[in-house]
Amino acid sequence: MRLATIRRGDRTAAVRVEGDTAVELGVPDVRAVLERPAWSSWVPSVEGPRHPLAALDWAPLVPSPSKIVCVGLNYRSHILEMGRELPTDPTLFAKFADTLLGAHDDLVLPANSEEVDWEAELGVVVGAPVRHASTDQAAAAIAGYTVLNDVSMRDWQWRTTQWLSGKVFEASTPVGPCLVTPDEVGNAADLALRCEVDGRVMQSSRTSDLLFGPAELVAYVSRITTLRPGDLIATGTPGGVGAARTPKVFLAPGQVLRTVIEGIGECVNTCVAAPRATATAVPALVEERR
Repeated sequence: MRLATIRRGDRTAAVRVEGDTAVELGVPDVRAVLERPAWSSWVPSVEGPRHPLAALDWAPLVPSPSKIVCVGLNYRSHILEMGRELPTDPTLFAKFADTLLGAHDDLVLPANSEEVDWEAELGVVVGAPVRHASTDQAAAAIAGYTVLNDVSMRDWQWRTTQWLSGKVFEASTPVGPCLVTPDEVGNAADLALRCEVDGRVMQSSRTSDLLFGPAELVAYVSRITTLRPGDLIATGTPGGVGAARTPKVFLAPGQVLRTVIEGIGECVNTCVAAPRATATAVPALVEERR
């Protein structure tokens, strides 16, 4: 089964993808689907407006997850290229919902960063509330998998020992286009993953190189906080990032960033220069401070 969230004018709609057609499900997004009891048996029975796949405007797969948990240093190849030892526990950080982009949206390169880097990743979508889970329970709580690129502003990421500032720029994280259920991709145990810039392969690996797999990660995070339907886990990136190259290479306006995972799909995002930044403020807060 494949699910997605699409834009329809001033609204979004969850859809079931069937070949070259998308069928509206009558709810606004994939999170709303996953919050329904027995969603996996409900989805195939729904009939709604149909749209040709080629004409769709893909929204972020889950536009407003309650949590986006990211894992750093999780592919053996990437850990070694960064000159680090294999960790005994996952390295976690978080993103905010407004970092998310649709699978074909333009990627606006921030005017205040000169080191915008790619990080192709397998995304895990949670499909049921999960807390203090065993690995088997965590596996059962996974709704499916998606494609994600944790685009990182390295010159901000390395300013301190905390990575957050380089990871949470608005509209910087393509995710989608679809959620693919575990049965279609062998629980994502050994899928080819690739990142291209203008057709040149920058990253190429397999999910079997993950140090901590999807179920392990869901179980680990569930010991810290409750994961809920629609929550995203970005599982980490393999070797080949721009910051680890000699010389270093970063994204530039006009380039096309393509992130592909076997059996799941691809995000294709054109890099564009940011318009000149202008200061904004919430009027009520400005007045309050006077």
